[in-house]
Amino acid sequence: MTGFGQRRNIPMTVTFLEMKAKPQVLPPTAPKGKIAILKAEKPTVHFYRYLYETIGHDYYWVDRIKTDDASLAAIICHPQVELYVLHVNGCPAGMAELDFRNTRTGLIAYFGLMPEFIGKRLGYFFLYHAVANAWAKPITTLLVNTCTLDHPRALALYQRIGFKAYSREDRSVELP
Repeated sequence: MTGFGQRRNIPMTVTFLEMKAKPQVLPPTAPKGKIAILKAEKPTVHFYRYLYETIGHDYYWVDRIKTDDASLAAIICHPQVELYVLHVNGCPAGMAELDFRNTRTGLIAYFGLMPEFIGKRLGYFFLYHAVANAWAKPITTLLVNTCTLDHPRALALYQRIGFKAYSREDRSVELP
């Protein structure tokens, strides 16, 4: 039951995936248009929130919305956290947040495309480059997770590039 002042919980199943070696897949052909993937050096909280909230809105990304600005800045500006932004024709089209704070393990903390760029063959291209950037680090494992609230093709995309599911867990997300 929801009403004024009450929060809503949405059930989901989280799939945890791992990659134990750099994938042996061919690089994708670059999509049409002017494509650039740029590392955001010391991203501002405002810019990060714009990406996060726009990309994650339809998929109930709420964790970072609930995080205060100072705590969020400490995460996204940490020297072992990297934010890559996909640009198409000069416009932000996606984000990939890579977290290397755990020794020898990389984590794709967040990955997604702006709504206007979904279905334009950009997901695999961008994910390939995010994975390549991760494996350029001295890691032995790369992790990612997805859930049933994410884009319906997210799990298949991760598996296509070489991630293997190792665990599933039923959870719920509390909407703010």
